[in-house]
Amino acid sequence: MKRILITGANSYIGTSVENYILTNYSLECQFDTIDMKDGSWREKDFASYDVVFHVAGIAHSDSGKISEEKEKLYRSINTDLTVETAKKAKADGVKQFIFMSSAIVYGESGNVGKKKEITSQSKTSPANCYGDSKLQAENGLLQLDDDSFKVCILRPPMIYGEGCKGNYQLLRKFALKFRIFPYVKNERSMLYIKNLCEFVRLMISNGESGIFFPQNAEYTNTSEMVKYIAQAHGRKVFLIKGFGWMIKILGLFTNMAKKAFGNLTYEKELGEYRDDYVKYSLQESIRETEKE
Repeated sequence: MKRILITGANSYIGTSVENYILTNYSLECQFDTIDMKDGSWREKDFASYDVVFHVAGIAHSDSGKISEEKEKLYRSINTDLTVETAKKAKADGVKQFIFMSSAIVYGESGNVGKKKEITSQSKTSPANCYGDSKLQAENGLLQLDDDSFKVCILRPPMIYGEGCKGNYQLLRKFALKFRIFPYVKNERSMLYIKNLCEFVRLMISNGESGIFFPQNAEYTNTSEMVKYIAQAHGRKVFLIKGFGWMIKILGLFTNMAKKAFGNLTYEKELGEYRDDYVKYSLQESIRETEKE
């Protein structure tokens, strides 16, 4: 049985992973969680843990241009704290460090109507200080990787599921309030939280190191997703064509439209792994998410 230390109290991903593994694979892991908001974590001995699962960090903000103070905070928490935690873990004898990075290291979504596919040849190109703070953390962590300290970096696309925040909740409001919704042809890689949890479990079980790109088996169309959410509640939403031009114009001026209806996919091969981790299809995952 492996002992896992989750850094970042009450995080959505950390809590979800712990609950999923304890519910489905209770004999595989034991978990502890540590709050990183003050410096007391530095006094804790990590020596009894096999794995540190680092989810502590400041989430991406869509508020446009950010202050210099906020930018420094991103660097301090998302980069410096991450690397400092990993150095301590390595010094204390921890065998594996799993870091939640993000697809944001490749920049923002492609514009509405414009394909953006990330392949094994794509170069990282963060478009903001949040993405850069994640990338710089990755670079610092990879310098620590060796045979005795395995660094495992995950770059998931948008994550959704029970209790999630962000754009999914906005789409949910549309699905439950309106009977019609514009049909826009787009594709997005997404990742259901329980598929992510299974992937993290496999990373721990197999003692992996390297950079990984977990995603659902299917790409997601935003309009279809709204329809599936409505269906999970016994409602019908009619998708109306002919509004693509309007959404495309909005996407030039608002980041929200670009994030919702823009294109951003990982090539399918990037998401492949030797063990199956996609336990839920897109429609199954939405039904699970919308259970009341």
